[in-house]
Amino acid sequence: MSAAAFVLAINLFIAFIFATSFGVVAAYARSALGARWLAMAYGVGLLNPALEFVLPSQAEPRPVQVAIFAAVLLALALCVIGLARHYRINPPWRTLAAVLVASLVVNILILDMPRASLLRNVLYQAPYALVQAVGVATILRYRHRKSLDLALLLLFAASSFYFLLKPFLATMLGSGATPQAYMGSTYAAISQSAGAMLLMANGLVMLLIIVRDAMAEMSARSETDKLSGLLNRRGFEERAGKLLTTTLRAGVPGTMVVADLDHFKVINDTYGHAAGDQVIMAFATVLSATASERAVVGRLGGEEFGVFIPGANLSAARLYAEGVRAGFSGLSIASLGPDLRVSASFGVAQLQEGDSLSDLLRRSDAALYEAKKGGRDRVCVASPDLLTRREAEPTVSQRRRGSRRTG
Repeated sequence: MSAAAFVLAINLFIAFIFATSFGVVAAYARSALGARWLAMAYGVGLLNPALEFVLPSQAEPRPVQVAIFAAVLLALALCVIGLARHYRINPPWRTLAAVLVASLVVNILILDMPRASLLRNVLYQAPYALVQAVGVATILRYRHRKSLDLALLLLFAASSFYFLLKPFLATMLGSGATPQAYMGSTYAAISQSAGAMLLMANGLVMLLIIVRDAMAEMSARSETDKLSGLLNRRGFEERAGKLLTTTLRAGVPGTMVVADLDHFKVINDTYGHAAGDQVIMAFATVLSATASERAVVGRLGGEEFGVFIPGANLSAARLYAEGVRAGFSGLSIASLGPDLRVSASFGVAQLQEGDSLSDLLRRSDAALYEAKKGGRDRVCVASPDLLTRREAEPTVSQRRRGSRRTG
């Protein structure tokens, strides 16, 4: 067995491993749409080494030559489509289709050109380089690139350059006098070895990207409240806690806004839980739509919500809470009828040196209690003496444990 044939066997095994790996990911993570296309890409890629082994035994090599070219080009195109689907961007269908069709036509036309011709080799390899360049453009369209995405971008760029370099290597080293003699050439050994490294590197990085994003999606689901679409208490405490620590270290202000829907139990008991769910969803929409991009917004439980706003002082946080209060009270909930007015109460507290998240929540919760006690549908700001008066009394959250309040 020649060196090229040995590497080709390795390529066959690598393609099989990645086709299987992406197939398993696609089966278990249904949201990983790109994995299905990548599984198909490596599945089609299996044809290349298989056909290369068949080629030396063919009396008429042309059909196999075209099939080899088409298999590699289609596999590369499917990889680009898989990446686009994974990144949730539109695949460049027309561009890829145009490249595939035009390249096949050109490939058929150059079959009888001398194998040592530089022009022939350039026309043969250029479509591969072009598809890899389309892959680079696809990654650049993705706005949330991280280190792995940048690594893949570099690998795609390196692959594109590699395909542009191959015609010169083939011309200098010779790719065999006939297609059947290709496997015994030095060029074949170098080409297949470099291809194996790129095949493995690209496959590994793409697999890592899909697994990374699948795990991130699973984590996000575990931290998201299904009804409101906001963070649940676990997610809120996790993210707000980290942001609070960062805020304290930076020496910038930070505030907590805690909100509670007024008379929510009455709404549930009178109009049903479906109506109550609509009220929660409507309030969550106003709360998140009005918050800054830096704010952490969550549903802490039942009808209680929290917003941690880094960089905001008491005045700014109170203004935000007043905006939410006014916006929510002006809503008309279809299931409640046009005459029923919904409202919420708010407690606001400023971050102090040495505060933990629970300290800040406790002070804002004390302010929320004052807003409830003062007639509801209002915003109350925590003052230093407010917590002292409230320390012996249960917080809103504590009073809700075990039973639902009347609001």
